[in-house]
Amino acid sequence: MRRTPTAVVVLAGALALAGAAMASVPAPKLAVTSLKQLPTPLPYPYDDSATPAQVDAQIDAAFARARASGKRVVIDLGGNWCSWCRMLSATMALPEAKPFIDQHFEVVDVEVTKVKGKNDRNLQVLKRFHLSKVDGYPWVIVADADGKVLASSYEITDDNHQTPQQMVDWLAKWAKQTPAAQNAANGSNQRVAA
Repeated sequence: MRRTPTAVVVLAGALALAGAAMASVPAPKLAVTSLKQLPTPLPYPYDDSATPAQVDAQIDAAFARARASGKRVVIDLGGNWCSWCRMLSATMALPEAKPFIDQHFEVVDVEVTKVKGKNDRNLQVLKRFHLSKVDGYPWVIVADADGKVLASSYEITDDNHQTPQQMVDWLAKWAKQTPAAQNAANGSNQRVAA
């Protein structure tokens, strides 16, 4: 097939747009470099008194906000009994991380107590996101505002993500440039150029 110059330009433009859509957003650099430096006491982010209906309503509200804002949704499955879950929550609350998280994600913490190796709370959430089994906590689901699951795993605190920076870097690879973030970046670029 012979390509005309116009076809090459159109193809290059389409590839550039696709690359921009796939590019991750850079994570902020954290001052805290180890988990031992996290502020204590660690937070208790999970509401163990929320009913399944309340949890479903929180998730639905997060998706509604994400559709309005262009953000992605993070469903953080875990429990206050889980030290890694609490360390992730403390990391996400760090002064450098929180604005980044708030700018790119709607976050819902869902308590999923484990008893004798089995989940026994908020099983409807596991079913909703097609999880037959959760192998580690925290288990993080990242989804587009339309509900399409982009990531579903415990990787955020696996052996490759054992520092606050590595955890935020993992989230950043799922961040999407929101219109507000793009406007802020454009505004700051314009101010620098002025």
